Amino acid sequence: MERILYGDNQFFAVNHISDEKSRAQSIKFKDDAAIIKALDYAIEAGINTFMCTTHDRIAQICDVIRADSKKYKGFKIYPCMPYAHKYANAMTELGIQGTIKQYVPGNFFGSMFKGGMAVVSKDYLSIMELLIDAEMKMFKGIDTPVIFLQNVITDLLLGLGMSGVLKAFDDYIRKKYNAEPGYITMNMPMLLDSLESVGITNPIICSSINKVNFRMSGGKEIYEDTLKNRKVRAIAMQVLGGGAIPPKEALEYVAKLPNIESILFGASSKSNIESTVSIINDFDRNNREAKY
Repeated sequence: MERILYGDNQFFAVNHISDEKSRAQSIKFKDDAAIIKALDYAIEAGINTFMCTTHDRIAQICDVIRADSKKYKGFKIYPCMPYAHKYANAMTELGIQGTIKQYVPGNFFGSMFKGGMAVVSKDYLSIMELLIDAEMKMFKGIDTPVIFLQNVITDLLLGLGMSGVLKAFDDYIRKKYNAEPGYITMNMPMLLDSLESVGITNPIICSSINKVNFRMSGGKEIYEDTLKNRKVRAIAMQVLGGGAIPPKEALEYVAKLPNIESILFGASSKSNIESTVSIINDFDRNNREAKY
């Protein structure tokens, strides 16, 4: 994985600092052209990986990338699924059957409604595979070397003790998409225990890692110990602690931690993208020089 990953929260009005900034971002990125422009800024700054949800609008962004394969040669996307709000909104507008018909067409679901819950209970792993395939359709023809399970599902399965389903996701992503599975979570140490219990070693885990314990279940100290002493390929997200830490201070903390393979961030402007990339690169360079 690349050291710096560009995220999509800002495009869909997700802001941990204020509702006012969320509304401003919603207006700024109401058109797909604005999203493409920001992605181009990220590429110009040296970032070649976009980590994003499977929001409906991402399908249109993928169309633009496919249409200009020369410009976006070498550009990668890390899909994160499922995008829960998409299904929640569809359930409200279309109902259960309408949502399934729209997002997961196929004879299996016709059988499901005939067979009822017995079919669901027997074939929930098959349902999972169909949902993955449905989410991945928008990325056809685009390099997706890592595919993530969103924390809303990862942590639900973790809480229910359903490590076998996490293993099934792992197996299916490797077999069907020749990609590495990744997991987003709010409890990295506990998830690592769960994954290792079913034979998944040195996994890719994306979690909140920051100086002020923001959304770090179990506490900062256990995260630091896990990163130092266990095998995990960590991606640090929410490094600013929901806006509580100045960027330079926040990035310095994360850059010095062991086993942080990548740092994920989102930014709306060219200057903020360039500044973040520059700060990370400077700290990495200083850390390398300090070792020699």
